[in-house]
Amino acid sequence: MKLGTKFIHAGVEPDPSTGAIMTPIYQTSTYVQQGPAENKGYEYARSQNPTRTALEAAFAAIENGRHGLAFSSGVAATDAVIKLLQPGDEVITGNDLYGGTYRLFTKVFEKFGIKFHYVNTQDAASLRQHVNEKTKLFWIETPTNPLMNITDIATVASIAKEAKALLCVDNTFASPYLQNPLDLGADIVMHSATKYLGGHSDVIQGCLMMNDTALRDQLYFIQKSCGAVPGPQDCFLVLRGIKTLHVRMQRHCENGEKIAHFLRNHPKVARVYWCGFEDHPNHAIAKKQMRAFGGMMSFELKDDSMDAVKKVMTSTKIFALAESLGGVESLINHPATMTHASIPREERIKNGLSDALIRLSVGIEDVEDLIEDLDNAIG
Repeated sequence: MKLGTKFIHAGVEPDPSTGAIMTPIYQTSTYVQQGPAENKGYEYARSQNPTRTALEAAFAAIENGRHGLAFSSGVAATDAVIKLLQPGDEVITGNDLYGGTYRLFTKVFEKFGIKFHYVNTQDAASLRQHVNEKTKLFWIETPTNPLMNITDIATVASIAKEAKALLCVDNTFASPYLQNPLDLGADIVMHSATKYLGGHSDVIQGCLMMNDTALRDQLYFIQKSCGAVPGPQDCFLVLRGIKTLHVRMQRHCENGEKIAHFLRNHPKVARVYWCGFEDHPNHAIAKKQMRAFGGMMSFELKDDSMDAVKKVMTSTKIFALAESLGGVESLINHPATMTHASIPREERIKNGLSDALIRLSVGIEDVEDLIEDLDNAIG
């Protein structure tokens, strides 16, 4: 099945009671049962909900997986994966992570005795150097947020398999339209469905996809027991968003390519981070494991003063200064004080995330308007 057909029909069947083509919003907290200990269907909405069931089937289908699980946010989905571990277990992860992930690892789970190694995941030798008998999980982003670094998923999957550890890939920046980590050997795929899957900046949600049924059952137990589940209205919104993922992503990619080249050729821009450039580090890997290069990018001005950075970010008329990404509208963001503010400055600087970095989530507006907006703001 081709991508567009899959995204439109994934997980959705006509409602059996009415024939409704869209999955209804089952706004209920509990379900009438036939008798004590006799129920074989829905019991309580924290455990299951028909709207969520349809969405979880869609999640599995769009990542070419057997199972999908929906959570109340991307961080909640991440939290569930780490809860597979025990005190004393170790995680190998990237040194260029989303700030919320870094905060969860360092401020919540480290105090429970889980050790995290922050390494350059593009370097296989560095990954292997940190493997030991306590290594239970590899956690990677590719492309990374916000420096757009590319990691070879198949290589990390091979290393994880050798270590008898799980590999979870945060696929938020790419979306299933561009990249499918399960096909490359990952055990779990995580998305902040708030972003491209929802696509309209109107819902907070996360998800996990996997093939292994025993792993799904472990994660479902955590989902049900800890309770970080989305409501049926949010599930409906993401189901609706997935139906247009392919057409939105096509425009995100087209606009992203034009804006990346515009910025690279701008006399006041020093550097552009976009994995579609042939000289981007690991571009060959991106080209191999991705279908296109997306609408996420970052850039730095030649004048790296905070006054110059602030002027750009507060002068755009179409690009909105806001956190998040992946919606139909274009956003401009300052990672150092917004999405990555929880990472200590010395750590950010050491890993290449400067105070002057500006991140763009390129939307699906008319690209000429977006370029004019940035040109006027940069001056």
